[in-house]
Amino acid sequence: MKRLWLLPLLISTPAAARDSLGMFEAWGAFRDPAAPRCYAIAKPVSRAGSGFAAVGNWPRQRVRGQVHFRLSRVRADGASVILNVGERRFPLVAGQADAWAPDPRSDAAIIAAMRSAGSMSVQTQGANGRAFADTYTLRGAATAIDAAALGCARLR
Repeated sequence: MKRLWLLPLLISTPAAARDSLGMFEAWGAFRDPAAPRCYAIAKPVSRAGSGFAAVGNWPRQRVRGQVHFRLSRVRADGASVILNVGERRFPLVAGQADAWAPDPRSDAAIIAAMRSAGSMSVQTQGANGRAFADTYTLRGAATAIDAAALGCARLR
């Protein structure tokens, strides 16, 4: 939960303040020099709700490669959130509608898995008691993640 402070930074700046670093298949890369921050982002394959997957960089906070998921639905209190990337499974820490890797080492392992897998899904139980999963294609993810990292490489 210690990463909750980054969420407002991700969604608070008007869209006009963001520079597109490129679209790479299903993933886009953006830079917000005002924050400064850079991130790779994608919508779930189903495109239902306001869910997304992102990998962000905040140079001033010395944060690189932080994985963040906005769930497409509100999760049930106490429900675990599991990320499946190819054959790998990662437990995530979660708020009501957001989930993150528990630590930087897990972020790095998730990104490494994303680079070699074709898809990933985030699974949990919704507030209505029914299980759901947000599924993402990983086509273009590695390139978008690299573009976002390069986009912030010189920002401080």
